[in-house]
Amino acid sequence: MADPSSYRPSPGQIPDSPGVYKFRDEHRRVIYVGKAKNLRQRVANYFQDLAHLHPRTRSMVTTAASVEWTVVSTEVEALQLEYTWIKEFDPRFNVKYRDDKSYPYLAVTLNEEFPRVQVMRGAKKKGVRYFGPYGHAWAIRETVDLMLRVFPVRTCSAGVFKNAARTGRPCLLGYIDKCSAPCVGRVTPEEHRELAEDFCDFMAGRTGTYIRRLEKDMAQAAEEMEYERAARLRDDAGALKRAMEKSAVVLADATDADLIAVAEDELEAALQIFHVRGGRVRGQRGWVTDKVEAVDTSGLVEHALQQLYGEERGDAVPKEVLVPALPEDTEAVSQWLAERRGSQVSLRIPQRGDKKDLMATVQRNAQQALGLHKTKRASDLTTRSRALEEIAEALGLDTAPLRIECYDISHLQGDDVVASMVVFEDGLARKSEYRRFQIKGFEGQDDVRSMHEVIGRRFKRYLQEKERTGEWDQAPSVSGEAPHPAQEAAAPTGPAPTGPAPTGPVPAPAFTPASPADEIEPREDDGRPKRFAYPPQLVVVDGGQPQVAAAQRALDELGIDDIAVCGLAKRLEEVWLPDDDDPVVLPRSSEGLYLLQRVRDEAHRFAITYQRAKRAKRIRTSPLDDVAGLGETRKQALIKHFGSVKKLRQATIEEICEVPGIGRRTAESVAVALAAAAPAAPAVNTATGEIMEEDDGGTS
Repeated sequence: MADPSSYRPSPGQIPDSPGVYKFRDEHRRVIYVGKAKNLRQRVANYFQDLAHLHPRTRSMVTTAASVEWTVVSTEVEALQLEYTWIKEFDPRFNVKYRDDKSYPYLAVTLNEEFPRVQVMRGAKKKGVRYFGPYGHAWAIRETVDLMLRVFPVRTCSAGVFKNAARTGRPCLLGYIDKCSAPCVGRVTPEEHRELAEDFCDFMAGRTGTYIRRLEKDMAQAAEEMEYERAARLRDDAGALKRAMEKSAVVLADATDADLIAVAEDELEAALQIFHVRGGRVRGQRGWVTDKVEAVDTSGLVEHALQQLYGEERGDAVPKEVLVPALPEDTEAVSQWLAERRGSQVSLRIPQRGDKKDLMATVQRNAQQALGLHKTKRASDLTTRSRALEEIAEALGLDTAPLRIECYDISHLQGDDVVASMVVFEDGLARKSEYRRFQIKGFEGQDDVRSMHEVIGRRFKRYLQEKERTGEWDQAPSVSGEAPHPAQEAAAPTGPAPTGPAPTGPVPAPAFTPASPADEIEPREDDGRPKRFAYPPQLVVVDGGQPQVAAAQRALDELGIDDIAVCGLAKRLEEVWLPDDDDPVVLPRSSEGLYLLQRVRDEAHRFAITYQRAKRAKRIRTSPLDDVAGLGETRKQALIKHFGSVKKLRQATIEEICEVPGIGRRTAESVAVALAAAAPAAPAVNTATGEIMEEDDGGTS
């Protein structure tokens, strides 16, 4: 535990202007980001008597080892920079709302020539118009099905669209008039885009215009005795009204607003947001957060606004934002929202009328969400805590292993040998920390040697990070003491060699990483989480005594003696420890065994997924791969032009030259490569006598 007085800046060093400050721990990781109107006053508050600080603030300042700040011109700039840094550094002591699920949106892809209506999840894309979010995807599909009678916009995938265009026949929706069938030219691109824009207008709340227009056309058709057309228009108007009924009117003045409510206790807070557009609730979502910093309701609201609108622009930010408490810097937050919308945004607390009543409904939803979350988490936390305690007791650890890393080796009969590293923190998978490796130290199948190589490479990176940050202070040694990382980096990745120890400088090995995730280059000390920078309390390997011994030997060669190692053998689910002839047998009902099984199975899944991907990539080869200077773009252009490798092989050099970007020399190289790869004779199905045609897919 650090003493805050050891890194407290003198009062004269801190400016009294607006800015953003960062606290870093002893590893230079950013653990807290905050903003202030007056940096001097705000930062000084963290260095008062520890007894007067909130327990969470006390924990943060005693974990930190330094503080730094950046001066900005205005409070709005400070708000924007704070959001950017929280997103970039992911500080552990900042409030971060966890979305309890991936909410679906109704999306219209206006960035395509023929816009498509579809359900979308995940990050928003440029040029796509979004409506929602919705609680369920089926609710979106029901609404779209009703509206396609009036706005027959394309809903098919790109593959279905291209196939219909190629065959000249529309899909089923085109035959039943729920799609205008732009794929076969029933409407022009301009007419189809106009339909899509009308669809967006209706979804945005401008509903009265279309219903009045349909009713007017219906009356006119009836007067002209076109009764079939009048009946169709009547049904269209009814479909739109039913679509509108799915979201009841809650604000009679057709308001566009977001209502945010917070339910909280000492440890956690739940947030609920209702998205109201055109006076109707168009979407709802909820977040939950741990109160890892000392923050009140206004602070929770400010964090929510940052997360909710930090990536939004234009109409995605509504005209009104109704909250239960105003942020501390209300004027700055309002200005920030206005800049993102492009016009004025009203940020206020509803005082009376329909908006206050609706806010009470949102508040009830927040209370229910917090209660449900606490019920689930109580059971979950208890189970995970018990599992970690059981593991610590079974393995003789001093403390529960809050960070567990598990390694697995995967291959197919000795080919494409790869390894995986998965990470569980507090009993939960942390997928952003997963890593994968290619085994490069030797050829063939040897799981024990592979495990030794992987553990050695992973923890060499860890020691390099310690050396770079100045944490490594032991002298170099080759006689049993912990070696200096610069020397140990040259250690072989196979079994420990015999014979006299080498003398003199040893060149570092040339490791070939499997992917960018496996290549670790030292970077500037900017507080971002470094790959391989955090040591685990427990290393789990998939295997028995030989794999465990190999992993322990790799750690011993690096001089690392504060990380526990165990292995989990699949056959009897036995836990093996280094230097123990007998395994540790946990009860089948043990939560600790169940957690180790989940960690091991996740490592196996991650490894085999990578191995299969590598094998598939190796199998998917083409004769065109051997043509020097022919990149992926021109390969695709050739296949697209001719339709298949078979037809390309039959083409003349002059015909190949007709493809844009293909010169005569390249065309000659393509012809030679395809001729060399041509089969000597057609394949024959021996069961039927049928001559098998060559695959037209572009690979062979």
